[in-house]
Amino acid sequence: MMIETTEVLGKWKEFTLINDTKMSVSVLNYGGIITKINVPDRDGNIENVALGFKDYRDYEANPPFLGALIGRVAGRIQGSSFELNGESYPLEANDGENHLHGGSKGFHQVIWDVTPFQNDVNVGLTLTHKSADGEGGYPGNVEVKVTYTLNNENQLSLFYEATSDQTTPLTLTNHCYFNLSGDLKTTVQDHHVTIDSQQFVELDEELIPTGAKPQVEGTTFDFRLGRRLGDGFNDEYQQNKIAGNGYDHYFIFDDNKEQQAVVREPNSGRVMSVKTNQPGMVMYTGNSLDDQMQLAEATSQKYLGVCFETQASPASLHHEGFPDVRLNAGEKYEKETVFTFGIE
Repeated sequence: MMIETTEVLGKWKEFTLINDTKMSVSVLNYGGIITKINVPDRDGNIENVALGFKDYRDYEANPPFLGALIGRVAGRIQGSSFELNGESYPLEANDGENHLHGGSKGFHQVIWDVTPFQNDVNVGLTLTHKSADGEGGYPGNVEVKVTYTLNNENQLSLFYEATSDQTTPLTLTNHCYFNLSGDLKTTVQDHHVTIDSQQFVELDEELIPTGAKPQVEGTTFDFRLGRRLGDGFNDEYQQNKIAGNGYDHYFIFDDNKEQQAVVREPNSGRVMSVKTNQPGMVMYTGNSLDDQMQLAEATSQKYLGVCFETQASPASLHHEGFPDVRLNAGEKYEKETVFTFGIE
């Protein structure tokens, strides 16, 4: 096992974690961005399964948030404001009238302090950042630590820790776009996904939760027994159409199964499982990916990747009965998501 470090653009560092089975994960200190995940297919071909830019300068703006750490709050906050303890907090409107992924200066724009580590069983990186009271419009001085760990079982763990001296909304995630075909050979329409969820969060035309949590049964949102992602791309179901003919929705986990989600790609034989102690996740199928972006292996296009953004729900700031994003003063935020890569 080893860690390689390279300078990028004279101002960032890229750390590459490599295990003994030749799986590797590359991460920038800028935005905590995962730039590449190289894993074998059923024939032993090692290929990249994460979307990344060909030109690293494109990470500076990174409108699709490729591979980035997201905070303070992952997802959209309705009306770019929230109330906490009777006080109203206005936020930047960076997605129409709404606030998205912590704003334009969110954690995806931060240069994190990074400490590499390795031992007999894993290699990893500890990323830390102090977010000052009022940063992005949010209350509280927040100390954040995110640990990326790769082991020899081809498991990539993201462990998120945070504390705040004031009660504040906080839910962190990573916005990696996965494509298990390898080196972007095809879109994700034939990816077969299973999700342990019987309820999802309904969206309005601005992709803001309405407050309703429909049952998945009888819809293209029923992934309990598994289905092709492409089932929802051309479906007439209104919730698919609202999201740009795909998925951009929060699924509430039932926690009946050991893994909350499993993804299979039939041609490569690659399988990725998602295990987390988060209460749900947004599954986003790249419905708005710009067809002008130059990615490492191909020009970007709609449906070229799928995100599994494990997190709580920002809808909890405006509606009752949703997984809560509030972190109380002095409380410890501890969440982990493990992506396990295999073949079949």
